Amino acid sequence: MRSITSAFLALALLIGSALPGFAVNPDEVLDDPALEERARGLSAKLRCLVCQNQSIDDSDADLARDLRVLVRERLVAGDSDDQVISYLVDRYGEFVLLKPRFGSHTLVLWLGGPLVLLAAVGVVALTMRRRHLHAAAGSATGANLSAEDQKRLDALLKDGE
Repeated sequence: MRSITSAFLALALLIGSALPGFAVNPDEVLDDPALEERARGLSAKLRCLVCQNQSIDDSDADLARDLRVLVRERLVAGDSDDQVISYLVDRYGEFVLLKPRFGSHTLVLWLGGPLVLLAAVGVVALTMRRRHLHAAAGSATGANLSAEDQKRLDALLKDGE
């Protein structure tokens, strides 16, 4: 029974440590649940400029905290979600967005991956086609052996058995 309890405790700790830790401090949370939900949604879309691969919602960095507070201040002031995002992009550039906007300047980001994937599929298809053609050509060449070469091939095949 004791081993089951310790195994359960270990599993609970493992699962608990795998869950994302949110860095929003209790003093940042807004009293209005609707505004707080909007703030959390916006914070999840914004990049921590220090951590770079985390949202400001997940980051413990001081700058991320400042950005979370700024988002909440803008929402309390009556800004829409788009206005808050525009304000932050104007102030920090598009790098602040975890998911960059689609535009001519981000075309490579959005289309680069699919184009590389299509090119890879094309290369694999061409390689397989060439192998298939070479195999077919090899079997056709084998049918056109001279009588002397055919005898030598038959002899080699008999020795191999």
